[in-house]
Amino acid sequence: MMFKMIEEVTDLVPIRRALISVTNKTGLDVLVPALLSYQQDLHILSSGGTYKRIQAIAEAQGLDLNLQEVADYTGYPESPDGLLKTLHPKIHGGLLLNPLNPDHWHYMQAYGIEPIDLVVVNLYPFQDTVTREGVTLEEARENIDIGGPTMIRAGAKNFLRVAVLTDPAIYEQFLGVLAEYDGCSPLDYRMFLASEAFEHTNLYDRAISEFLGGQEPDLAIKSYLGGTDGRIS
Repeated sequence: MMFKMIEEVTDLVPIRRALISVTNKTGLDVLVPALLSYQQDLHILSSGGTYKRIQAIAEAQGLDLNLQEVADYTGYPESPDGLLKTLHPKIHGGLLLNPLNPDHWHYMQAYGIEPIDLVVVNLYPFQDTVTREGVTLEEARENIDIGGPTMIRAGAKNFLRVAVLTDPAIYEQFLGVLAEYDGCSPLDYRMFLASEAFEHTNLYDRAISEFLGGQEPDLAIKSYLGGTDGRIS
């Protein structure tokens, strides 16, 4: 595979568009208005419970916020059971493509892909689920997040332009950096966030692998074909 060399990189990237999809909604009431204070035309993409939470924050704080559901942006409705929400080229193109690259920019223009500058994602609580007493294999399987890690990894790969936040505990530090750089994320900090993001998904994947590998070989048969409730002892 041939790769074109990067010819232009921007150090300071203003946060004009953010993709927010979180299980743990702690800190959004601080993060969202802070982002808006730097960029009055801030565009936030979100879905499900996160969309409703941000909507409630905007109403409670009187924020004039450009908040859009992912399905309205992509033009593709959310699938049953929420399995397909963010797995769409308009989302991942916005994370992976580089508007400073003419070929990328022409592609983005042709297909209505907008650049995304910030990803705020945390994942389904797999570890908490599988340590709960009486949990079933199906409950564990349903708490394996696919869309979240995909967004995290896409944004982190493109740390040349995208900042990624995976933990509410880092919001305060992130906002401190924005304050220092007039609402922009600097390249070196984005690379630090990328390192944190890949470590986050690494630990998440490892927990899933160790859980599945640690079960009795016949658990899936018993759970799905054997008529048992699939509880994990």
